[in-house]
Amino acid sequence: MAAIIAYFSRRGENYVSGTLKELPVGNTEVAADMIRELTGADVFSIDPVQAYSKRYNTCIAEAQADQRRDARPELKCYPEHLEEYDTIYLGYPNYWGTMPMCVFTFLEHFDYTGKTIYPFCTHEGSGMGRSEADIRRLCPGAVVKKGLALRGGSIRNAKPEIEKWLA
Repeated sequence: MAAIIAYFSRRGENYVSGTLKELPVGNTEVAADMIRELTGADVFSIDPVQAYSKRYNTCIAEAQADQRRDARPELKCYPEHLEEYDTIYLGYPNYWGTMPMCVFTFLEHFDYTGKTIYPFCTHEGSGMGRSEADIRRLCPGAVVKKGLALRGGSIRNAKPEIEKWLA
């Protein structure tokens, strides 16, 4: 069986090590690319139809509003199917203690029975939050492994940490 890396990442203005910085590639995408390089897994980018703002403060307000109303933002597309994959590396930034709501949309679209999910998130101090519990709730029948929380400000140096997690 094969593996897939499904991730949501946001470029633009981000909070990194205590300051706002413009990121041409989002931190979670950088981590997903390292995982792809190390595993050879297929890659799928979770992209909502309505993108979050490129401005950080506006984005976090939008993300909080989505969470408060338990939104399920529409996605641009989905993988055709996940039957061929037994392993899913699921990546996302920590938004308000869990995954962005577009990741909830993605997870609710498929049946994960018999699949193993390895969550990884990027953050600036919040770690995994409650995202692992949310994944278990949304994906009954899946085995959800211990997640990897990667500090966004150090993402370019995260390869050894990712290698250790993958081992």
